[in-house]
Amino acid sequence: MFINNFDPVAIEFFSLEIRWYSLAYILGILIGWYLAKKIFISKNIYNKFDDYIAYIIIGLIFGGRLGYVLFYNFDYYLNNFLDILKLWQGGMSFHGGVLGIIIASIIFAKKNNDDVFEYLDVVALVSPIGIFFGRIANFINSELYGFTTNVPWAVIFINVDNLPRHPSQLYEAMLEGLVLFLILIYFRNRFLYKPGLISGLFLIFYSIFRFFVEFYRVPDDQLGYIFFNLSMGQIISLIFIFLGVILFYLKYENR
Repeated sequence: MFINNFDPVAIEFFSLEIRWYSLAYILGILIGWYLAKKIFISKNIYNKFDDYIAYIIIGLIFGGRLGYVLFYNFDYYLNNFLDILKLWQGGMSFHGGVLGIIIASIIFAKKNNDDVFEYLDVVALVSPIGIFFGRIANFINSELYGFTTNVPWAVIFINVDNLPRHPSQLYEAMLEGLVLFLILIYFRNRFLYKPGLISGLFLIFYSIFRFFVEFYRVPDDQLGYIFFNLSMGQIISLIFIFLGVILFYLKYENR
């Protein structure tokens, strides 16, 4: 059994704190940008990709934050509106980040008269890397932890309580990070000339993995279960699976 007593602050310089979560975002973006430039980008968008990254970062931050506000803690932020700006206090939604990236990509693609899926497919291919580091940061921060359990790999999160729990963050890191990355790489060469299919597969497989892991993860305190004993994350994942299937079907049929 592992004892998790990590400090969420990675670097502290006087009153300045740099947290593992922030470093995970930065590291994920840098590695994703490097791999995209070296391996995954087509010649058509290569020279535009550096400018596109700025759109991605803005879409990710704004979408992730607003998604958390709207999906997970609306009542609180409705009465504490200025707290929306306090990003350092945490509170980001992955699904909101995805929507933010999609909107930013549409704007950028229209501006450059490109097919938006040329960009989104690249983002889909490298996103599991950022997801992996993000979930590791969640583990270090002792957040998004799982239910109590007696499995041999259970983890005690000292900052939460002294009970052994599922390390659901590590489950997500493995499935939504490493496994998803390998799946998308496997299908990349088969669908290289059909933009949109990789994006569809990303939505489908990420959402399936997320839906499954949520059965082991404690739901958000302010929400609990919404209906049919499903969490908000599971409900949104079902919607994303549906959208991913539609996207894959339409793009596979060239519609």
